[in-house]
Amino acid sequence: MKIGIVFGSKSYEHEISIVSAIAMKDVLKDELIYIFCDQNRDFYHIPTNTIKSKLFSSGEYKKCDVLTIKKGGFTKKAMFGEKSLDVDVILNITHGGDGEDGLLASIFEFNNLPYIGPRKSACAVSFNKFLTKGYAHSVNVKTIQYKYYTKADPVNVVQFPVIIKPVTLGSSIGVSIVKTQEELEYALDVAYEFDDAIIIEPFIAGIKEYNLAGTKINGEFKFSIIEEPQKAEFLDFDKKYLDFARTSTALKADISEDVEEKIKESFKKIYNTLFDGSLIRCDFFVQNDEVYLNEINPIPGSMSNYLFEDFNDTLTSLAKSLPKEKDIKITYEYVNKIQASKGK
Repeated sequence: MKIGIVFGSKSYEHEISIVSAIAMKDVLKDELIYIFCDQNRDFYHIPTNTIKSKLFSSGEYKKCDVLTIKKGGFTKKAMFGEKSLDVDVILNITHGGDGEDGLLASIFEFNNLPYIGPRKSACAVSFNKFLTKGYAHSVNVKTIQYKYYTKADPVNVVQFPVIIKPVTLGSSIGVSIVKTQEELEYALDVAYEFDDAIIIEPFIAGIKEYNLAGTKINGEFKFSIIEEPQKAEFLDFDKKYLDFARTSTALKADISEDVEEKIKESFKKIYNTLFDGSLIRCDFFVQNDEVYLNEINPIPGSMSNYLFEDFNDTLTSLAKSLPKEKDIKITYEYVNKIQASKGK
């Protein structure tokens, strides 16, 4: 199988996407074809044997072949016309905007490209933390209490500490723990630098956090191990950044069978049919044996490969069981009836 890895794009998480993409070389056994989308949204074919992070920071990637996306796949210029890039399936590993907000998903679907990743509606729900809360509530998954604000709204925090999160950012970008009123204004400035809306949640010291990744293959759920991430107060950007390059298997969390089952049941409710075709990671809080959704990672760092016993098999199996687009027959029956009624 030839897997086309699409990464980069116009996003605050552009560099993290590069790290995730390079990590795939160490965990996937199939042939990889790297397709880089730069900040101008131009596509380039990056040779697998020469890909490294410096290629992008130096701008050297611009010497690589330029790609054009069209019906059926990517093409590049050849001596006589165009040459198709030979790819069986696309792996969308573009974190943040473009990759997780549905833009690339729309482009892939419009051009009939089979791809692993969240579909448009799944992106809409998971990219926006405010909408994620509402979705979780609708499928009977609990979340921590929160308040939603935009730049125009006065923010009134009654009890500290709280955690402030930009609504559409991942990797803890713009996230702050605020312990006093004096810290609040600065934290708001930081969050609003990245987004026009935020959510504020109570910061609960010592609450247990667990990560579970999974997908659905031929209608059956395939789960990773459940990991308890190691952290101080919370996983800041630097700690999460290192995780994006992880390829060694994580340790399974020491939890009861009851809590493990509750986490998996919550994951199933979140994944539902909305996330068919994607491998996601859900981050949960557990307090007094009650499970709360923290957030959905529709394109997790390094695809959370380190949580699976056999990541390669999981991903290639998913590639062979992607959802099919509904075939809509256009018959022009209605238009013909109108014309007939007019005698035309």
